[in-house]
Amino acid sequence: MDSQRNILLIALALVSFLLFQQWQVAKNPTPQPVEQAQSSSTLPAPSFADELDPAPGQQASAKTITVTTDVLTLSIDTVGGDVINADLNQYSNELDSSDPFVLLKSEPGHQFIAQSGLVGPQGIDLSSSNRPAYSVSADNFTLAEGQDELRIPLTYAANGLEYVKTFIVKRGSYALDVEYDVVNKSGNNATLGMYAHLRQNLLDAGGSITMPTYRGGAYSTEDTRYKKYSFDDMQDRNLSLPLPNGQGWAAMIQHYFATAWIPRNEPGTNLYTRVIGNLGDIGVRIPNKTIADGDSTKFQATLWIGPKLQDQMEQVAPNLDLVVDYGWLWFIAKPLHTLLSFIQSFVSNWGVAIICLTFIVRGAMYPLTKAQYTSMAKMRMLQPKLQAMRERIGDDRQRMSQEMMELYKKEKVNPLGGCLPLILQMPIFISLYWALMESVELRHSPFFGWIHDLSAQDPYYILPLLMGASMFMIQKMSPTTVTDPMQQKIMTFMPVMFTFFFLFFPSGLVLYWLVSNVVTLIQQTLIFKALEKKGLHSK
Repeated sequence: MDSQRNILLIALALVSFLLFQQWQVAKNPTPQPVEQAQSSSTLPAPSFADELDPAPGQQASAKTITVTTDVLTLSIDTVGGDVINADLNQYSNELDSSDPFVLLKSEPGHQFIAQSGLVGPQGIDLSSSNRPAYSVSADNFTLAEGQDELRIPLTYAANGLEYVKTFIVKRGSYALDVEYDVVNKSGNNATLGMYAHLRQNLLDAGGSITMPTYRGGAYSTEDTRYKKYSFDDMQDRNLSLPLPNGQGWAAMIQHYFATAWIPRNEPGTNLYTRVIGNLGDIGVRIPNKTIADGDSTKFQATLWIGPKLQDQMEQVAPNLDLVVDYGWLWFIAKPLHTLLSFIQSFVSNWGVAIICLTFIVRGAMYPLTKAQYTSMAKMRMLQPKLQAMRERIGDDRQRMSQEMMELYKKEKVNPLGGCLPLILQMPIFISLYWALMESVELRHSPFFGWIHDLSAQDPYYILPLLMGASMFMIQKMSPTTVTDPMQQKIMTFMPVMFTFFFLFFPSGLVLYWLVSNVVTLIQQTLIFKALEKKGLHSK
């Protein structure tokens, strides 16, 4: 096996990988809201979900309050106390835009909100047309300079019970706590529980063959660390999973960003999904508590609204950082992302960090690369003997195979020596692919010159063209034993095909591949010179 055959194997592996990712995206067709909503209504709903409002409509709002921190700007509807809008102040909507990225929104045609309420015999959120209109002391709340925490209480009273729904925001945090304090002065026992879910229109999962992203539900339980639950899954079956110790979360995720409800210290919580019309819910139902007359109780949950920042998310809830989905090679991709972040903390440029990471990874793989080229050189040296053997033996394949193996053993040559290093390198490339694609830190991050966003494709296609040229140089430098005209044409076409694919890749990924090719050229030159001194390298 020689370098050009390796290029063919890499191409086949890459194309197969991209096609598999696209199949993952495409295997669930775009939901048809009207028709599928009708079919979903025939599915049995979990008993705890039956308590919730059966219609997607919402009571007219009395007013909306605004809560502003250094990282979030929230709009909270005083009817029900739902978070109906969330701006991420430190993330722009588009490159060079002054408008913040909007994660939660309530707009015609696209609703994505975080709802929570109290249900049960004395619940106050039993239907969408009859939710509490909370009182609040101001219309705007701002986390002041030097202030680390801000509490926003919403109050309501009915039938001898006093309800206080408090939002607690903190500086630098995308996690806000939601607390219900209920005081019973009714003269009788009161029973109620809390629910918290995310509601969003049923949307296409999105993505493309070069950027197979996911939009939909996800959850974690005490038995399952992380699992996606798409909008199609929600329409097929209502999810109902127990959280005996109250450990887990329910989320809606998309490329770079996530929203999640996390119950706090509430044994017996259930995790659920349901579909109403063209809206899907995923959330948690905290079990009922009975409050004696004169007593009080508290319900607590945490709402994450923000980017997929792994360090912060793993501090908020176990396994919440897994929404940064590295696929089945997460055990390689996650350390690579950690290393990339560590390098960036010194060089202060994600593009330079990618270059440094590439040199480190390829340097670590140098023994494999050297073994690969050495094995290829030995195989080339055996070609005259193998050709003479073919002429002598003819069409006796069994004898040919036996004598070839004896020759390899005598000459101490491993026929798979050129292939094995490549097989070991492919998981690293795929892991880097996911590590770079899933890194929100690269979103709108500049490199230099014309590269203003490493998460977007090169606007002038310079990096892909340079990458194609570097592949062509590698091909020309590599000696070959390929004599079949068809194989030669395929090899010649490989750089063109790769260049076409990489035209649409995020520039950060293309930068990695380009630098990797440059390192390959350097390593190839050094290895071939060393082999020439040993008399092993010849064209």
